[in-house]
Amino acid sequence: DAHPDDVVVTTGSQQALDLVTRIFINPGDVVVAEAPSYVGALGVFRAYQADVVHTPIDEHGLMPAALEETLVRLEAAGRRVKFLYTVPNFHNPAGVSLSAERRPQVLEIARRHGVLVLEDNPYGLLGFDSEPLTAMRGLDDEGVLYLGSFSKTFAPGYRVGWVVAPHAVREKLVLASESAILCPSNASQLAISAYLSTCDWRGQIKKYREMYRERRDAMVGALAEHLPDCRWTVPDGGFYTWVKLPDGLDAKEMLPRAVTARVAYVPGTAFYYDGQGANHMRLSFCYPTPERIREGVRRLATVVSGESELVELFGTAAGASDDVVQSPGPDVA
Repeated sequence: DAHPDDVVVTTGSQQALDLVTRIFINPGDVVVAEAPSYVGALGVFRAYQADVVHTPIDEHGLMPAALEETLVRLEAAGRRVKFLYTVPNFHNPAGVSLSAERRPQVLEIARRHGVLVLEDNPYGLLGFDSEPLTAMRGLDDEGVLYLGSFSKTFAPGYRVGWVVAPHAVREKLVLASESAILCPSNASQLAISAYLSTCDWRGQIKKYREMYRERRDAMVGALAEHLPDCRWTVPDGGFYTWVKLPDGLDAKEMLPRAVTARVAYVPGTAFYYDGQGANHMRLSFCYPTPERIREGVRRLATVVSGESELVELFGTAAGASDDVVQSPGPDVA
């Protein structure tokens, strides 16, 4: 739960991310972010000249020991870490969630090193088979800034999001928001308020969860049928699965041929500050119907097969093989 006085309404959570970065980041400051990490966040950090340092994740989310090692190494080098950016629920792009056991561990590590946690949670209500995990801010209301949005549960075009922050930070966010846009759209806020007060929004979210679960199942089933040489995450919620191509394939190099076949994805390198992820791609199952998902994966498989033949003829693409999501468990094909 959050007190209304701790909430700052923003023009979508992307603006919230921009405001937080504007307040805290000076050129050259370090932001620690998951590897891989949300491309929109990396763009904001880059715009404010932050230095992004990645820390790995596995099928249970952020790896506490690796995070500790990253922060110790940065401190030893005299680097100033301003905050840790994380998408703990149904991660974009990897689809994994930070386990309940690891959440307090991550918060304790951040607290000990004096690092603020920026918790971005647009997908938290869209779990397929379980109740939402406790938000990290629910475990530490002083060391965590919580970002949320109606874009994934109501309508993206209304552009209404929020930040839940300690009082001292909240005042700075309000001033920064006023200087940028004066105020978020009252019309959008009134429309959402009317929806929440008069409609069965919980029932609607339940329908979304059922719909997205069906589409997730269609995607992972099609991947198993058509791309058995790839590996992928099987998310418990959200919109995305993270696919690792066979060694030697470069998703960015392959994209023009995929578009020609009328199928698209986001190459893995977009989700890294340093060019990793060449043989990974993010696939989204939120919009297409199950039938179109299956057809899209079939077309993608044809493109991957053709790319593999080219690699066999001309050799492995430089830098196309790397490991991103570490140690995939039994829910990863």
